[in-house]
This record gives sequence, C-alpha cells and structure tokens, in this order.
Amino acid sequence: MNHNMSADVRNHETIPTIKNRITKLLCVGIALYVVFGGMPCAHADGFLPNQMIVSTVPPNGDLNPYGVAFVPEGFNHGAGPLRPGDILVSNFNNNMNLQGTGTTIMRVSASGAVSTFFAGPPHPGGTPGLGLSTALAVLRHGFVIVGNVPSIDGTCGTATPGSLLVIDNTGNQVSTINDPNINGPWDMAMLDEGNHAVAFVSNVFAGTVVRLNLNVDTNGVTVVNETVIASGYQQRCDAVAFVVGPTGLVYDPNRDVLFVASTEDNAVFAVQNAATRTSGGTGTVIYTDAVHLHGPLAMAQAPNGDLLVSNSDVINSDPNQPSEIVEFTKQGQFVKQLNVDPAQGGSFGLAVNANGATTFFAAVDDNTATLTIWKFPLQ
Repeated sequence: MNHNMSADVRNHETIPTIKNRITKLLCVGIALYVVFGGMPCAHADGFLPNQMIVSTVPPNGDLNPYGVAFVPEGFNHGAGPLRPGDILVSNFNNNMNLQGTGTTIMRVSASGAVSTFFAGPPHPGGTPGLGLSTALAVLRHGFVIVGNVPSIDGTCGTATPGSLLVIDNTGNQVSTINDPNINGPWDMAMLDEGNHAVAFVSNVFAGTVVRLNLNVDTNGVTVVNETVIASGYQQRCDAVAFVVGPTGLVYDPNRDVLFVASTEDNAVFAVQNAATRTSGGTGTVIYTDAVHLHGPLAMAQAPNGDLLVSNSDVINSDPNQPSEIVEFTKQGQFVKQLNVDPAQGGSFGLAVNANGATTFFAAVDDNTATLTIWKFPLQ
C-alpha cells in the first residue's frame, strides 16, 4: 500500500498484559485470539508474553514493508549475519514513497536489533526500481529468495513483470530467476526439502499461481521445471494499492493443498493436488466473509492449523475495521481478528514461527513502517 509518511520512525518496545498458558492465546487490545484459538482472556494466568515493535526503515529511507519471513532452524549461515529465528522484512517503496522502487531487505535479530541484510543498487529516474514484494522465503541451504515488481514512476502502469532474486547468506545477489510464467511475483509459499524445494508463486499481473521445482545446493538455486497450477483470479491496477490480485499463499503438505488469498475476489481458495497438478483454475472457495474480509493479502498458518490473513482495506472497505488480521479455520469459520493500526491500509506481510515450546508471530504495519513481534512461551 502507498502512504504518505515520514521516515522518522523510532524503535520502541512494549509488553502487553496477555497470556494463556494452556491454549497459547493471543489477546491484544480488546481480547482477541490472533494466532491461536482457545479460552477467553479471563483464564490468563498472569504470565506476560513479549511484544516488540521495531522500525523497518533502512538508512536509505525505504518505506512500505511488505514481506515477512523467519530464518529457519538449520540455516547455513556460513560467514553471513543471519541466524535461525531472525526475521527478514522486504521493502516495496523507496524514500520518496514511490511504489515498486524499494531495494532493501531488513534483518531483525532475536534481540530486536535492526540492520540492512540486502541492498539492491539505487535506481535513478527513468530506470525501474526493484519493488521487493511479499514473495519472501528463506531456504535452509543458506539462500533468501524474494520477488520484485519494479516500477519506473511508482504506478502499476509502468511496472515490469519482475523476477525472483536469489541472495546468499552474506546478503549478495547470486542469481535471478526469470521465467515466462512469472508476471508480478506478489507472494510465495515454499516447501523446503533440503536439496530440493518447491516454490508456489502468486502472479498479481496474470491472476495465476506458478509452481517452481527447484534444485538447491551450496552453489545456488536452479529451476528444474515450472507449471501454472491455478488461474482465473481477478486482478487489476489500483491507484492506492498499486495492484490487486492473487496474493497470500499457504501450502499444507499433509493434504497437498495450496490456499490462495485473492484480494480482488475477496476470498480464499483451496487448490487441491498442488504438488502434482498440471492445469489451472481457481480451486474451491473456502472462505468468503462480507463482514471481516476487506481484500485479503498475505497469509500464514498458525500452529493450531488456522489461517491468518491480512486485509488491504481496498476491497469491501470498512473504516470501523481498519488494518485487520483475520483468523479463520480451513473449513471457512471466522475465529477472531486484530487490527495492527488504527487507520486503514496498514496490514500486509505476516509470518509465524513455531520453534519447540515457543511461538513467534510477526506482522508489518505499512502506515508506520514498523514490524511487531509477539512471543508466546509455554510453561
């Protein structure tokens, strides 16, 4: 989303008085479940989880954080700065707030220290910027993959199809994945199997999802084959949101189902046999909610199996429900919602990292160019 704001955003840390030991309940502000379903807040045992808010603005002033990804356990960090549990955030806008021109990926360590992990080359006027999108994933072999949707002047009309950038563990770009079926890589779900990975990429300009089978080794990432597995999602340019179309993806390997959040359709779809299918189609609508869905964007899965989706506020807008993250079951039942900003247009990228007895939930606020991280330890 594009917002007029100052790059002067300060880091700070707060601790909400919320916790349920047995059900891992998140209750923020008005007693909502966000990551986990469970008992009401009255059952909280008084143990306080951490909430940390950090700025995502790099030294070059990039704005509009989009993608969020955790560095996984077993990550081959080599001589690079990344460590398991770190969070990466991709920026879509430059310091002039032009969409599709941001060039940086920020690293947030476990302590909350923020640094620039990747900085693409600057792009002077007349040359498309990178526009790093929500398509952000980290492979255990030591590589980061991020989508870019470049624009010359910050509008969808001058955007190019983009590509996927492959970045090593030291923050250096080592290759680019260009493919005729990549057309506006807007979000990505990754199945990381070590030497092999499967990337599902939503294409916001084409209204499709492509499956990329990848070989991964210490030398880099190469595409073995690619297949368009879903198509027919509505998409269009938008003066405020840049572009709207298929966005958030969650892959369930146990059921071989890919869940697709389509912004313009204002619905979430389930695509069956995602790892093997060879044809398109939107799949089956599993969640459509005129009350709580306002243009679904990025999506993640909670440890209880529920899906979490952010809202763009461009579709089915409701000023009384601004910048919401919605939790719902895979059977399409609404659970709870949380707003990350009191104004509309703040919610976009989010991610969940369940590591043993601790779960982390991270979500950006586009309006303030910040990332909020919640930590939930069990007793």
